[in-house]
Amino acid sequence: MSVAERIIVPLDVPSVSEAIALIDQLHEVRFFKVGLELFVSTGPEILSILKDRQKRIFLDLKFHDIPNTVAGACRAAAGYGVDLITIHATAGKSALEAAKTAVEAGAAAKGQKPPKLIAITLLTSLNGRDLAFDLKVPLELPEYALKMALLAKQSGLDGAVCSPQEAQQLRQVCGDEFVLVCPGVRPEWAEKGDQKRSLTPASAFKAGADYLVIGRPIAAASDPAAAFRRICQEVADLA
Repeated sequence: MSVAERIIVPLDVPSVSEAIALIDQLHEVRFFKVGLELFVSTGPEILSILKDRQKRIFLDLKFHDIPNTVAGACRAAAGYGVDLITIHATAGKSALEAAKTAVEAGAAAKGQKPPKLIAITLLTSLNGRDLAFDLKVPLELPEYALKMALLAKQSGLDGAVCSPQEAQQLRQVCGDEFVLVCPGVRPEWAEKGDQKRSLTPASAFKAGADYLVIGRPIAAASDPAAAFRRICQEVADLA
């Protein structure tokens, strides 16, 4: 895949009209993320719009509940024909396994290709101190992220969401077929915002990421299309 095909741009806006306006500015983007804000605000209409425009879709709703509930949610989500769906690894092995089975059943029932189900290891807005003091997890952050990724792999999931700082270790341990999606990626010229575990796009790809989620450096730019092209060119120049 080209660099442009491996960069996912979030549609972090509260309305379909705002989402369409951003999509219209970003003709070269092939992969968009629909997260909680847009989906809760507007429902699945945006998914149909993206499908009609032949865009790939990362449905990032981060399911986290008991096995029966996440299975039902994943079964319904798979019917939309999206490409990636997320679930928190901390839902546990039974929930992860139920979700994977449900994704395959939901896609088959609608005649769709099953989406890849990927597990959230630890949100990139959290750091080691947050893990220890707020969540009371007595593990170093890299070890915790690896354990969550391995739990996902053992449960039959297709990959994991991790910060780019953990990507190299997860790639080495989990193998080449395990899909790694890295948010929290920031070019050197962009503000980090609330991302605490970040790398540049080129460094993230070199660490082993398959896909990068890059939001505000593109969407908040005065010229989003130019910002997207700049990122793609910077990665290509350093490849």
